Amino acid sequence: MTQTEVRQFPVGGGLKVTADVGGDPRAAAVLLLHGGGQTRHSWGRLMRELLARGYHVINLDARGHGDSDWAPDGRYTLEALGSDLRAVIATLARPPAVVGASMGGATSLYVVGTSPAPIAAALVLVDFVPRVDPEGARRIQAFMRGAPQGFATVEDAADAVAAYNPHRVRPRDTRGLMKNLRRRSDGRLHWHWDPALLAGTDEVEPPQFAEQLYQACSGVHCPTLLVRGTESDIVSETGVAEFRKRLTGAEVFDVGGAGHMVAGDRNDEFNAGVTAFLARHVPPG
Repeated sequence: MTQTEVRQFPVGGGLKVTADVGGDPRAAAVLLLHGGGQTRHSWGRLMRELLARGYHVINLDARGHGDSDWAPDGRYTLEALGSDLRAVIATLARPPAVVGASMGGATSLYVVGTSPAPIAAALVLVDFVPRVDPEGARRIQAFMRGAPQGFATVEDAADAVAAYNPHRVRPRDTRGLMKNLRRRSDGRLHWHWDPALLAGTDEVEPPQFAEQLYQACSGVHCPTLLVRGTESDIVSETGVAEFRKRLTGAEVFDVGGAGHMVAGDRNDEFNAGVTAFLARHVPPG
């Protein structure tokens, strides 16, 4: 496998975001943006696949997540996340392909659709459309709010994940889950993201959020792929149909048997769909 390094990118306001970076910087670049409450480690297998195919890959922890800085003012708005993404893209010699899941998908769509000049060579949205299913959104929020006191053991955290994703086989080896947890001064394990992400809102996606992103669709002029888990409780048929009306050139790739966490549920099929799309529109060489 191509060697990777951990790198920090200044993004303004004194903050830095952390990324795993690998591959030849002269090759076509792919930026990976995880979902809310996740970290860059959710893209581990896709990153290895892209590196093996010859891409330059930047796998980011969003502000407030993983090893990136937390915003002291608690700002995790679409504009703040988008500003961070623009800062990272500005370090590249040419527009990259951008792959974003859920929150990362919203950030990607916003940035690509509101930039005055072309900023991405291709856009991949992973189980995200601007108007998500409200029940599914509430489930995500309930999970993220579900353990304010943390967990006594990693097994307890794994039980919480299994309850949220009952269709996914619970892994016997839970050591990988520690990449998303940190032991705090209270001695307990907590998800490694800033609780301020959920402060001051009872809705995961406020109504104006969808309209803001649908307006951004008119500014997207690069090849776009929507990857949807057929068992997703976030992306409905209605949501897909509305999205395709707003972004008429978008392709849709369904991953059978996958829920909202598409890459984790059906990784081989997910990787095959994404890499085939990139090979057609943004070859690595």
